Amino acid sequence: MRVLITPRSFAQNDPRPLAYLEENGVSIVREPGGGIMDEETMRARIAGCVGVIVGVDPLSARVMEAAPGLRAVAKYGVGVDNIDLGYCAARGIRVSRTVGANSEAVADYAFALMLALARQIIPIDRRCRRKDWGKITTADLFGRTLGLIGLGAVGRRMARRAQGFSMDVAAFDVTWDEAYARANGIRRADVDALCAGCDFISLHLPLLPETERIIDARRLGLMKPTAYLINTARGGLIDDDALLAALRDRRIAGAGLDVFQQEPPENQEWYKLENIIMGSHCAASTDGASRAMSRMAAENLLRDLTAGTAAT
Repeated sequence: MRVLITPRSFAQNDPRPLAYLEENGVSIVREPGGGIMDEETMRARIAGCVGVIVGVDPLSARVMEAAPGLRAVAKYGVGVDNIDLGYCAARGIRVSRTVGANSEAVADYAFALMLALARQIIPIDRRCRRKDWGKITTADLFGRTLGLIGLGAVGRRMARRAQGFSMDVAAFDVTWDEAYARANGIRRADVDALCAGCDFISLHLPLLPETERIIDARRLGLMKPTAYLINTARGGLIDDDALLAALRDRRIAGAGLDVFQQEPPENQEWYKLENIIMGSHCAASTDGASRAMSRMAAENLLRDLTAGTAAT
């Protein structure tokens, strides 16, 4: 069974997931050049494969048409916006995700962005390297208000971390769990209220038609000039042009972005901003998360290729 594996970090620090696949009759195909593949490269690599473990590389209908024997897709992560799910359903291709494998790592990174932005850690470091020991007055995190747009696996872990900083946590989620929220001191609010009232706003939603550009120019206009926006979920959740303008005009205090609509951004104006921390879609890139995702993706794929069970 030929299987394409696209994530560079798959089994990077632990060879057991690769060995597990090979011991069960899987022949591995990988991109020797590394990096995120385009559709043409994906088509060339996926030809003849019955399964794929995919990261953020495009898995469109056009790509999958090049693999008529494809039976299973294992997402290395949880976001499936790069996979044509409708095409998979029509062809009976099973799709799985590594739910929960990287939630702690992403929450760590999102919280680190909040701290770094509030306390201006990067600008202070840059000044110190120039032997400038002048003080910068920064913002507090302790006791401030955190707005979570999305209260799933990562959002809940963010709320738990915020409790250690005595933050007032408010959240929005399409599927609201009142018992969980009450037990954890989380109050319910709609997106507009979160944008208008919170000091820190962190996005933890999947990218769907109804969530695309959920943060647009209007909602950016609702935010306090002292507010910080964090996105470690999907770039399409934010209108990049509107956010760029808001940051450039200092209509909000800053942003921590691990994801963009286009990665890396081509607009050079992003790189001139001093009130932003940029990430390379790396929030889940820890040793522990990579090990867990590698193991789960390998198990999910082999299960769906051999057992014919329903994907989760």
